[in-house]
Amino acid sequence: MKRILVAEDEQALRMLIGDVLEDEGYIVTLVANGKEALEHIQNNDYELVIVDYMMPEMTGLEVISQTRQLPDKQDLIMLMLSAKSQQSDQARVKDIGANYFMPKPFSPSGLAKKVGEILGD
Repeated sequence: MKRILVAEDEQALRMLIGDVLEDEGYIVTLVANGKEALEHIQNNDYELVIVDYMMPEMTGLEVISQTRQLPDKQDLIMLMLSAKSQQSDQARVKDIGANYFMPKPFSPSGLAKKVGEILGD
């Protein structure tokens, strides 16, 4: 089964994303901030990391940027979730190293579909 890390500071949304992805058959790890996300990325293997743009401790941009500097994690697939959805924000997210961008708000089924497309399920 494929493993996904979800870093989202809003507890209700974090739990919803976790439930939806677990229902799709993924093994999901949930964290509440960017620092925790980076620690998990460094110490575990995931097929996908989903990060929120604005989080405490470390932003999603910082998580992605620092992950891209890790020699064994440069190919890790990363999806950014953000309410900052203007073209300039999306371009910045891609420039920093995110593979995909999904604007908030989103539907849980839309996220599950996107994850399935990304992971080829």
